[in-house]
Amino acid sequence: MDHFSIIQALCRAAMADASPALRKQIERLRDALAKDGDAKQSAALTSILTTADRTKELSPSRIERSKAQNPGEVLTRNTPVPVDRETAAALADIIFPADIQPTAPLFNATVSQAIETIIEEWANFEALSEIDIRPSKTCLIYGAPGTGKTRLALWIAQQLGLPVVLVKLDGLVSSFLGTTARNIGNLFTFANRHRCILLLDEFDAIAKVRDDPQEVGEIKRVVNALLQNLDVRRDIGFTIGITNHPKLLDTAVWRRFEVQLEIPKPDFEMRKAIAAHFMPPVKAPDIHLRLIAWFTEGSTGAEIESLVRTYKKATTVREEDKRGLLDTLRQFATLNAARVQSERRALLFDDSSNLFRAMRDDPILGFSMADIGEIAGKDKSTVSRQLGRSAKSGEGEVLNG
Repeated sequence: MDHFSIIQALCRAAMADASPALRKQIERLRDALAKDGDAKQSAALTSILTTADRTKELSPSRIERSKAQNPGEVLTRNTPVPVDRETAAALADIIFPADIQPTAPLFNATVSQAIETIIEEWANFEALSEIDIRPSKTCLIYGAPGTGKTRLALWIAQQLGLPVVLVKLDGLVSSFLGTTARNIGNLFTFANRHRCILLLDEFDAIAKVRDDPQEVGEIKRVVNALLQNLDVRRDIGFTIGITNHPKLLDTAVWRRFEVQLEIPKPDFEMRKAIAAHFMPPVKAPDIHLRLIAWFTEGSTGAEIESLVRTYKKATTVREEDKRGLLDTLRQFATLNAARVQSERRALLFDDSSNLFRAMRDDPILGFSMADIGEIAGKDKSTVSRQLGRSAKSGEGEVLNG
């Protein structure tokens, strides 16, 4: 069939919110292709139908209960989003559950448990309503850039089976300063009319301290409009705000959010888990994962993912061009100097004996001489001798001093 790739894309988009009649037509097309001998194209449509079924089965009880708590019209891919009156630019993006990765983000046990609590509240809305309690309807997620805040918000929506109305507020402020308050009103009106999660990204762009002398009167009016709209929406739907700069938020904004969830930078074990998560299909030794976790102290998940990409490229190029782990770390530290803790970076480019000693003596890393030797491409006796010579040299300097 000519242009089947376009037909395939249309079918995939349609199945995200398909009626029984629409599904029937896709099944007819699949069967017709199979009858005409186009087995490959027929199988592609079967795959689309199967994927749609699996997506629908992910959490049916949660979807139905969340609908009960979120009255309104159903968002579809054909629903027009509000636009700026002067420029006709869309004020939001719509992201559907089928387009969101179902894999849970990686956080420490405390954060993961808190997130599960939010989801369980919405999944058990009926039980809570019997004791006159409602799920939390506003959630502020804050933390350093790259810690997974936006991905977490989207995953929560995916778990609840709700589409996301994603708004990047920094774009509204910088591009449409004179009409920002009106645009915000239109966005909230749109979100309140539909069954969805309203996700306000770059929240600090608008929700700034109102008594900041550097801000013009327009921003102050925008903050007031935002507060009023948040107050109205809290009785209608679920709203999530995201910010990298919590200190910039007005205290009145903080009070509008029932849940205030901080996403910390990952600790050693989480950094190792993140490295392992992004490593496939490459199989990295455990000591490599541990060293990556140690090297990325103070880093975010996004920065660890970037280092893992560098590692994977270094281990899959031509044999004569392959780098050892230490050389790969030095390359990454050179190209990403601002993202690497200065102490770790200094050790990488210092005398190797100082790096070996730090690796040996760090209780979290827990490396043996054999581990260090494997990473450095030396046998453990060579590493031991190098450390011994370094120690004697240090003692001599102390005596001479």
